[in-house]
Order: sequence, then C-alpha cells, then structure tokens
Amino acid sequence: MFLHSINLWNLAFYVFMVFLATLGLWDVFFGFEENKCSMSYMFEYPEYQKIELPKKLAKRYPAYELYLYGEGSYAEEHKILPLTGIPVLFLPGNAGSYKQVRSIGSIALRKAEDIDFKYHFDFFSVNFNEELVALYGGSLQKQTKFVHECIKTILKLYKGQEFAPKSVAIIGHSMGGLVARALLTLKNFKHDLINLLITQATPHVAPVMPLDRFITDFYTTVNNYWILNARHINLTTLSVAGGFRDYQVRSGLTFLPKLSHHTSALSVVSSAVPKTWVSTDHLSIVWCKQLQLTTVRAFFDLIDADTKQITQNSKKKLSVLSHHFIRHPSKHFEENPAIISDLTGTSMWVPVKVSKWTYVAYNESEKIYFTFPLENHRKIYSHVYCQSTMLDTNSWIFACINSTSILQDYPSLSHLVVYVPSVHGSKFVVDCEFFKKETRYIQLPVTHLFSFGLSSRKVVLNTNGLYYNLELLNFGQIYQAFKINVVSKCSAVKEEITSIYKLHIPWSYEDSLTIAQAPSSTEISLKLHIAQPENDSHVALLKMYTSSDCRYEVTIKTSFSQILGQVVRFHGGALPAYVISNMLLTYRGQLYSLFSTGCCLEYATMLDKEAKPYKVDPFVIIIKFLLGYKWFKELWDVLLLPELDAIILTSQSMCFPLISLILFLFGTCTAYWSGLLSSASVRLLSSLWLALKRPSELPKDIKMISPDLPFLTIVLIIISWTTCGALAILLSYVYYVFKVVHLQASLTTFKNSQPVNPKHSRRSEKKSNHHKDSSVHHLRLSANDAEDSLRMHSTVINLLSWIVFLSMPSLIYWLKNLRYYFKLNPDPCKPLAFILIPTMAVLGNTYTVSIKSSKLLKTASQFPLPLAVGVIAFGSAHLYRVPCFAFIPLLLHALCNFM
Repeated sequence: MFLHSINLWNLAFYVFMVFLATLGLWDVFFGFEENKCSMSYMFEYPEYQKIELPKKLAKRYPAYELYLYGEGSYAEEHKILPLTGIPVLFLPGNAGSYKQVRSIGSIALRKAEDIDFKYHFDFFSVNFNEELVALYGGSLQKQTKFVHECIKTILKLYKGQEFAPKSVAIIGHSMGGLVARALLTLKNFKHDLINLLITQATPHVAPVMPLDRFITDFYTTVNNYWILNARHINLTTLSVAGGFRDYQVRSGLTFLPKLSHHTSALSVVSSAVPKTWVSTDHLSIVWCKQLQLTTVRAFFDLIDADTKQITQNSKKKLSVLSHHFIRHPSKHFEENPAIISDLTGTSMWVPVKVSKWTYVAYNESEKIYFTFPLENHRKIYSHVYCQSTMLDTNSWIFACINSTSILQDYPSLSHLVVYVPSVHGSKFVVDCEFFKKETRYIQLPVTHLFSFGLSSRKVVLNTNGLYYNLELLNFGQIYQAFKINVVSKCSAVKEEITSIYKLHIPWSYEDSLTIAQAPSSTEISLKLHIAQPENDSHVALLKMYTSSDCRYEVTIKTSFSQILGQVVRFHGGALPAYVISNMLLTYRGQLYSLFSTGCCLEYATMLDKEAKPYKVDPFVIIIKFLLGYKWFKELWDVLLLPELDAIILTSQSMCFPLISLILFLFGTCTAYWSGLLSSASVRLLSSLWLALKRPSELPKDIKMISPDLPFLTIVLIIISWTTCGALAILLSYVYYVFKVVHLQASLTTFKNSQPVNPKHSRRSEKKSNHHKDSSVHHLRLSANDAEDSLRMHSTVINLLSWIVFLSMPSLIYWLKNLRYYFKLNPDPCKPLAFILIPTMAVLGNTYTVSIKSSKLLKTASQFPLPLAVGVIAFGSAHLYRVPCFAFIPLLLHALCNFM
C-alpha cells in the first residue's frame, strides 16, 4: 500500500532532509574535541560501607541506601563509628551509581594524607537504585525526602565529637543536583543543614526531555522557590557544565538564574575552569581528574581552621570558588592576600629599559628581579603584557609604589618588577612587551548566517607581538556557528613554538582554550551555549597568545553543519511534536477524503498533499503576537490555557524565525520514513503469518464489537490500574497491530486466490458491493474496502507508535523497580490508558466501509487541523502533552462506528 505511492521527487527531498539531519546529529555526537580528561585511579581498593538506617526509614524507602566511601586503612578505621571528618554527600543522577563517588573521594583522601590528616573529608553516597529520574519524574520528590533523612542520619554519626559538623556539603551529578536544590522546598527542612552545593552537569533551567508532567511540575516548584526566595537563600551554589562533549545535557541548561540580588551562585563550563580547561561528557565529569583536583583544592581551602569544618562565611566560600573555578591567579588561595610585598634583600636587581624583552634561564642559582621603569614607557604605550612558561604558586610580577610619581594612569606606580626564581634543571622563559591598545585590539566581523561557508573574512597579524584580541562582531546568538582557521608561519626556529588561542565569552563563563604548536594550521569551532542578553553590549573575543617569531592569519567562515548541530542540540527534543503534527495533517486528509469521495488515499500521497508548514506555523505566530496584548492575555488566562511553548523558548533565547520551519520539515521527513517503516513491517509480519498459518478469507460480516472485545478491554484496564498504564497501552498496541497484520494477510490471500480475468474480478467486486448495499447491519468487506482500511490503519499505526514510544520511559522505570513496587505510583500514563485501550480495541475492528455513512465523520475530519496547531503550540516544550493531542482524533474515529 505505501510502497506503491513513492514519488521520486519526494523521495529525493526526504533523502536530502535525512542528509541534513545526519549532519546535525554528527555535529552533536561527534563534532567536539577528543576526551582530554585524565582518568582518576584509586591507590587502594575502594570500599563502600553501608550506613544502617532506622527501620522505619528503611521500610519506607526499600530501594534506597546510604554508603560511606573509604580505602585501605581509612576504611578500616572508620568502620567503627562515630566519625571525625567533614561530611560531604554525593547524589548520583539519572541511572547513576553511588559508586561514582570514588573518584573525588579517593583524591580527597590522598590530599588529606599529604597534610597528615590535619583535615579530612568523609564522603557519603546515596544509592537511588539507578532510577531513570530524567525519564520518569514521579520519584523525584521521594528521592528528595530520602536525602533529607540521610543528612540527619549523617550528622548523628558525629555526635559527641569535639568539632562535630552542623551541616553537610553536597555534590550532585545530573539530576542529583536538582534533588539537592529541591531540599529547600521541603516544609520542615532547615536551610542551614547544607553549607555548600556543587552540581555537575545538572539541567537546572528545564528538563532535557519533559516526558511526564511530574518532571515539569518538580522543575516549576524548585525554580519558582529559588527565584521567589533568592533574598533569603544563603546557600553558596556552584554549577559546572561539561561543554559540547556532554550531548546529554547541553550546558545552557546548567546555568543557574542570574538575579541581581542573588550573588551566591556561580555557573561555569568545565572548559573555562582554570587548570582544567577540558570539555567533559556527561559521565566523565564525575571522574575527570583535572576537574576533581580543582574541586578538592577548593574544598580544602574552604575549611575554617577554628571549627575544622567548612566555613560558614558566605563571602569566603564565594571567594574560594571564584578563585578555583573562575579566575585563578596561578597561586595558592589567600583569604586576605598581602597587597604590599617587601622585595628588599641580597637578590640581583637588573634594570630593563627596552619595550620588548625576553629572558631565558636554564640553571640559575640566584633569584633575579628585573625592573621596568614606567615613566618613559607610559608616554608611548598604554598596556604591558608579560608571560611565563612556568606557572609558579607564588607571585612573580609586582609594581613598585612611588608616591611622588605624577603619571596619569596609576600615578603611584613607578616600576614594574618581574621576579625570576632560581631554576635548576628546567628551562624558564619570560617575555614582556609594552604596546598600544589599538594595535592589539582588532575587529573581525563574523560572516553572515546564510553564507553557508562560501564566503570568509580574514585578518593578517603582521606585527611581532605576544598578545592580540580579536573582537568577533555580530556574534551572540545560539544558532550562529563558525569555523576559525589560524595559520601560523614562523621564521627559522629549531624547536616548536607554543601558541594559545582562548575564546572568551564575556556574558557567561564558557571560555575554551586551544593549544597549537607553531608553525601550524589550527581549526577552532565557534558556537555558544548561551545567547547574548539583550542589554549586554560586550563583544566575544578570541584572545591570541602568540610568539614574536611568527606571523598569523585568521580566517572565519560560517559552518553550516555546526548550525544544524545547534538546531539539533537546542531543539531536537521538540521533534516528536512536529512529527505528530505532520501525521495529524495527513490523518485529516485521509478522513476528509473518505468523507468526500468514499475512498482513502495512501499515507505518502496524503502526507505530501496535506503536511504543509503554512497550515500550522502562522497560527502559532499570530497567537504569540496577540499574547503581547493585555486583553488577549487576560482572555487566555480566563480560558485556563497553558503558557505558549514559543514564549517559553523565547525567554530562554532559543527562538529564531526559521527554527519552526526547519523542525517542521524534519518532522515531515521523519513522518515519511516512519510510515515507510511501519508499512514494510506490516507486510513483513503478514508474510511471516502466512508462512505459519493460512488465514481465512476477508471477513464476510463486519462486527464492530466481537465477543472477546469487552473482555479484553476490561482485562487491559485492570492491568493498567494494578500495574502500569504504559504496559496496558503497549499490550493494546500489540493487539491492534495483530489485527492489521491479520487483515493484510487475508487481503494477500484473497488477491492470490482471485482469477486473473479482469471481467470476472469486476463482476465479483460488483456482486460484493451489491451485497454491501443491501445489508446495512451485516456489511461484507470487499478487496477495495480492505485496501482503504489498510491505508487508514497505516496512519493510525504511526500515531499509536509515537504514543507508545513517548509512554515507554515510565514502563522501563516500572520494570526496573518491579522487585520493589508492583504498582507504579504515581503513573503518568494511567489516565491516557483508560481512554486509549477501548479506542484501540474498537479501531482494531474498524473498516472504512463501516464509517463512510457516519454523521460524525465530517466533524472527525476537521479536528486534526487545530490539534496539529495545538501540538506545536503546547507540546514542543512539554512532550508529555503530545499523546493527548494524538489520541483525540483516534477517539473520534472510533466513535464514527456508533454515530
């Protein structure tokens, strides 16, 4: 049925759309830097000591457990409670294991050993039974309440100790970070039980895939609470994202809301974290050695020497986190750093009067201070830049105070001093130069979005400077993506020269570093995690730390594949809504065709004819425009209509004019290929059925309700009520597919048994039709009617397949937890199952001949169009609403049998 209607031009279009989608998917899943994280290894065998919980608590949460991490002698010593350290609680995320705590726990233990256990941390971890909370939100509240009980249990383990903690620090991975934030929403939760919260790859803004209303309700509760109570929340929070390697949770979702009065929250991408500078995927963020070392350093700097616990001083906590995760000055953290240093001594002092200076040391036994007088340089230059090849943990650059100086800028500074320590057995290079700002700040406008990489812009850096800032003009939207190619050409040098290119995004902490060995040709991807705010006038920068021996050419051009990648990354989750919208338009065309002509056209033909974006997008745009008027918004609220998804996406800077059109075309392509797949699957299954059992002929008498139908419906509803709604939906779907396969097999048998003589075939058909007209209550199915019915069933199967697909997460969750709970509670699919089960049961026995004369058919053919608009308007950012729009025309179709 479907295969015969393939049009070559349409096929070429759908193949082209598959190609574009593949480019976008490739960029999301493979178009990023290689994993540069070092693996964190345990020095001793990791042990997880189960903490005994009160019996009532263990009975209330049978699937959850609490563990204490340890290694070697530490694990042996702490088997006997109480504890003496600083408690840190690790919360795993979606399908996460409590054993993921071992990376940071082991590194912290090694750090404690280095300081002879002057301070040490006790790392606890919660076992959530690896629940799929990103797919099913019904257990998020339960996890939150269990964590509250765990915190109280942990603090009891320190009772009687001299420096007993009164609060815990929490590290939350993925959804574990959201659960930690949700603790503050509990009625009886005391905020001072948490002194620090660090989240890793946690989608704070919105769920990645909102597959049920429990997830979205949970997000709404948590985010509204944090926004409304921002003035009263004194919890220092750090959110770390993984960057482009994390294709499961895009980094834009991890940034905490920026509020003018909420200054205790920081959000940063791992590629911008000092001494980390790598992108991590969703799992490696918990074991990436560079990032865990940074986290542990921050933890130890947060300790208050008086209480031997994490400090309660909010300013210090924020200062420590900023030092390690935002701007690291290449030295140990100092709470009150000395502003004035005494440089007097017997060290050698060497004056330098040139504007550009390089010093190379191999084995220097003495300390040297190089002094640069500023008075003469200030008359010609505006800035000074120094770089060192050895990052010392002490200060190495100073400015001398001269109260009698009359210089215009920083008049109290008379000299710049560069300190070179004694060097033994290693090469040490220091470079300094004075320059004018306008010679090193170069504007580079980005290419147009629709240039498709065919045009480019180039900048040539001819001067022999050490530092350049390229201002990337007109770059600030998430749908922009570019490739920058930096070609370095160097004079004759015996060894490779290192150049560093840093992409700096001033409105968010998502910088990235690229290290290249000159001479070379280096390609840098340029795209954003967060769009530039409307009131922000900053310019994205490409900071280039170069060599004076090289010349550089910088070329920028639009990357079409990366633009598609941004579309998939930011909007791929909305694709099911657009697929269903296309199918509803096709379904409408078939029902109207049946009403007006008495026959049903094939799925592919009707998809090409009816699935047009101008039937959907203009209505959504008009509604969005009208909602800008107060009177329309008030009417909207009176009707209790939910917020338009397009407005939500606009608030997240995720809307641009063509995105809906692109998604609609992707949805059309997906609907086409899914129709081809379902049609081929039905034919294959019918062939297998014919090989196993010879079916009877086409039904002589069509019965809407077979004797076993009420019994089957009741059984499936009972299954839905007592176990899981998604399970009942799946079983109903299997029954429906079986009926369609049986009809296909019967039609194949009927055609094979007919004589080749066309006159005889027409007479047989006419006879069948005469019998059909003479009996209203006992309709006989002809071959043409069977083919029409199969065409209609093909569309229904496609719709049902997507409904089943979107309900599968709760079924998977239920199966995974079946040993603990026989009944899924709460069940997001139960209300849908109660309506969909009898609907599918009736549709399985429905033929086009039985509904042609229905008075409801015209109405049923009109409903899919507004539903196709509604599924885009309200389902693109709330996927759990999509099945509700899909089953309404199915219900009307079933009712056509009785009206």
